[in-house]
Amino acid sequence: MSAGRLAGRYSLLRPLGAGGMGKVWLARDEMLEREVAVKELTLPEGTSPKDRADLVTRAVREAQATARLRHPGIVALHDVVVEHERPWLVMELLRGRTLAETVREFGPMPPAYAARVGAEVLEALTVAHAQGMQHRDVKPGNVFLTDKGRVVLTDFGIARQEGQATLTEQGMMIGSPGFIAPERLDGEPGGPASDLWSLGATLYVALTGASAYEGSAAQRVRATLTQPVPVAPGPLGPLLAAMMAQRPAARPSSHAAVEALRQVAAGGPAPRLPSTQEVTAPGRVKRRRRVVIWAAAAAAVVVAAGTTGYFVLRGQESGTPSAFTVPMDVCKLIGSQDVGRLLRTQSPPKGQPSSDEVGPKCGWPISGSGVGLQVQKDSDTVDPWSMTVSSSRVLFQNQKRWWTKYDSVDWTWPEIGVKESRTAKRTQVRQIDGVGEEAFGVELAGSTGRVHTSYVYYRLANLVVSVEYSTLAERPTDEDVKQTALKAAQASVQALRNAG
Repeated sequence: MSAGRLAGRYSLLRPLGAGGMGKVWLARDEMLEREVAVKELTLPEGTSPKDRADLVTRAVREAQATARLRHPGIVALHDVVVEHERPWLVMELLRGRTLAETVREFGPMPPAYAARVGAEVLEALTVAHAQGMQHRDVKPGNVFLTDKGRVVLTDFGIARQEGQATLTEQGMMIGSPGFIAPERLDGEPGGPASDLWSLGATLYVALTGASAYEGSAAQRVRATLTQPVPVAPGPLGPLLAAMMAQRPAARPSSHAAVEALRQVAAGGPAPRLPSTQEVTAPGRVKRRRRVVIWAAAAAAVVVAAGTTGYFVLRGQESGTPSAFTVPMDVCKLIGSQDVGRLLRTQSPPKGQPSSDEVGPKCGWPISGSGVGLQVQKDSDTVDPWSMTVSSSRVLFQNQKRWWTKYDSVDWTWPEIGVKESRTAKRTQVRQIDGVGEEAFGVELAGSTGRVHTSYVYYRLANLVVSVEYSTLAERPTDEDVKQTALKAAQASVQALRNAG
């Protein structure tokens, strides 16, 4: 990505991930000659100049508060830059994988290892809590396990200081369904005990490989508020259930929880907690019936009260699913015959699945050309199938806005023959009708001005999908390249509709 330097010293190299709050870049600090991570914060569209200035000021203030947190278990914030009318956070670059990625790849963790991870995260949280800060989004995707053995709590971007609103607090509940404490779902501001609940839910995933409360976003919200706390097997089960008690006062103190986790990490049994802190199935609790905006949006995918499990809900009048919640093989979204027609070959290649921070993807490359597809997610969501319609709309608009920012990109595709990065010029972003519920397209042109790659981004229900077609051949016209990408996108839309 050629986007110049920030503050004259940070060279943006390539994006590492994107979400509702912005984009994270791999960058190089040219002054200190080291690689860093840079988080580009996205401010709401349509904001007046005065409100925009206020939001930038608030973001800088929040970053300053985060920078005061010094602990090996908290990602270090090096610098804050305000350029292009928005804040950029310069952070240490971590190498490794998240807890969510680790569990997906290797399965549930042994209790002793999960306990060590939990203890180190909780000690980091205790440092933040001592300075009056809540994290508010503790989840498997925000716990990072570095290659050198550090356990780091990331993304303090929505942290809250006591008595202050935050940049992201636009009257919306902040966090990820299934990892938000019951009291915060009730509209209360929460406190350290709320982060403890979220850590318990995170460690439940580490131990079992599954969330304590599963289903759609609305189902997870309802289950958190109404269902008994699940108990994981093994020595950590009772402790995690206590950390996830419905009432904050019934949860153990952070000190007691750390001691218990350390004991299990050392190979011993979890100590018995005082009786006043033990968890029981929640009774009928009188709740403040404050409306939570994102929960109302998520409720659009609920069929009826009491429905559980994964499902795909169709709209009443059209065949378009209202939500895709079942993970699927993305390599099946473009069939073999379609691939053969798109690439003009009688021997279509098999899809090559892969995944990155943005989501699962599949490529169908041959020498000189290829088709690719990716189902995307934002950085605040575990996987694309957990996206809501509301969050997918935000992600779609952020992707569209991102493409309009830069005139050129660095492009490569080794499998079709482009092994070294090439600079390509971006064409004008254009709206596309008739693909999904909303779509746009953009092309890349080489030094001669000829288009060699076309992208189509579309949203269908709660999914955001990008489709690309690239060719190194000279014969296809620019319009041929556009039409091939469009046909690939249309084929994937039909496959999604059929899957629903």
